[in-house]
Amino acid sequence: MNLIPITMDGKRIEVPEGTSVMEAADLIGIDIPRLCHDPVLGSVGTCRLCVVEIDGMRNLRSSCNTKVTPEMVVHTGSQRVLESRRTMLELLLSDHPADCMTCEKMGDCKLAGYAYDYGVRKGAFAGAEHHYDLDDTNPFILRDPNKCILCGKCVRACQEITGKNVLGFAFKGFDTKATPWGDTTYDASECIFCGNCVAVCPTGALTEKAMQGQGRTWEVEKVRTTCSFCGVGCTVDLNVKDGKVVGVTSTDGTVNDLAMSVKGRFGWDYIYNERRLTKPLIKRDGRFEEASWDEALDLVASRLGDIRQRYGPGAFGALSSARTTNETNYLMQKFARGVMGTNSVDHCART
Repeated sequence: MNLIPITMDGKRIEVPEGTSVMEAADLIGIDIPRLCHDPVLGSVGTCRLCVVEIDGMRNLRSSCNTKVTPEMVVHTGSQRVLESRRTMLELLLSDHPADCMTCEKMGDCKLAGYAYDYGVRKGAFAGAEHHYDLDDTNPFILRDPNKCILCGKCVRACQEITGKNVLGFAFKGFDTKATPWGDTTYDASECIFCGNCVAVCPTGALTEKAMQGQGRTWEVEKVRTTCSFCGVGCTVDLNVKDGKVVGVTSTDGTVNDLAMSVKGRFGWDYIYNERRLTKPLIKRDGRFEEASWDEALDLVASRLGDIRQRYGPGAFGALSSARTTNETNYLMQKFARGVMGTNSVDHCART
């Protein structure tokens, strides 16, 4: 791999060919602010918050989609750059609700974080503001268009991760809006409720409905685990407060990046369902009664043996699950063929 020599903030470094200026900064620990950029999505350079100054170029350049060139000299924190970033933040705040104290995203909002870092307050630009209705038609996602900064990450996540193209930009100019096509509500669109748009939203425009009012971000403990809904093995974070799971959010997983299915992201409430079985049950005299695992397994083995002896191997079939490991599924089919003597084996993930 060819290495490109550049100078960034006075530091002489070499980075791989094809590296963006932002990626080069990340490699040496220089933090460039970003709202529209995400490493799992394509770079579009729309927020203009990641601009840098490059010697020989008249205009500031967005660092997320500007590739390094040999002997490039980059300034990430010049006075011109800082003034541009402050102005962009002031423009964003001019049409953004100032309800941070009650916003579900407080503590994890990139816009609020950057406004704090750059000392920017609402009020620098006065003018018209939008007052959209909340969209709570989705059973899992609460959408507040008033807090949307038009970064386009939700649109790209829907297109690039989910492949559904449900979201897009409607109208023009000041009235531009990130919304389901036709400016419909979520329930009237073809949304499959995967929530990948929520995972990439940098503000409180998209939040998990079930987590509303369950705790502030700094009160919630993130417990890293693996989703058990299928055999893919997506990495997820259980959001735990006071010893109770209040939600599931995606994280930078090796298998899935930020992507998750609707079941993995929003189907966690079975944990506390009153109908969930927590102990083996055996039916005695027409009623289910609690039993030990030894009793339950002995009964299953006995009944399966009786069925095989009375009706033959053809009376038995095995249906396995995608929620278990490949090793467990292998043992299931091995049991069906080697012990029960049947090839009637199927799997819920078969296509």
